[in-house]
Amino acid sequence: MATLPVYPWRLAPDGLATRRQLRAAGLRPGGQDVVAQIERPRRRRTPLTAFLYRVDRAKPVRPMTPAKRAALDRANAARRTCPACRADAGYVIPGSLGMCVPCAYPEAP
Repeated sequence: MATLPVYPWRLAPDGLATRRQLRAAGLRPGGQDVVAQIERPRRRRTPLTAFLYRVDRAKPVRPMTPAKRAALDRANAARRTCPACRADAGYVIPGSLGMCVPCAYPEAP
């Protein structure tokens, strides 16, 4: 297995981008392999790493279809629905509570 070239933070050569940078440009890696990585040093911890992809091999992002949009809307609605009172909380239910805040703490001061 070949090792990847590692570049310091903000010093990657032109033509390489992270997933987020590709997405901001309306692109996706498109099945290509990682060509390099970039490291951001941190004090007393392991450095943050990000994988880099070639921009010239990136493909355009697939468009959102009506079926995908409907499925995404249903999934987000399920994350907002309280399992205890079955009401739309208006926010994503915290996983630590498992229900909306009024159901989790019924005795509010």
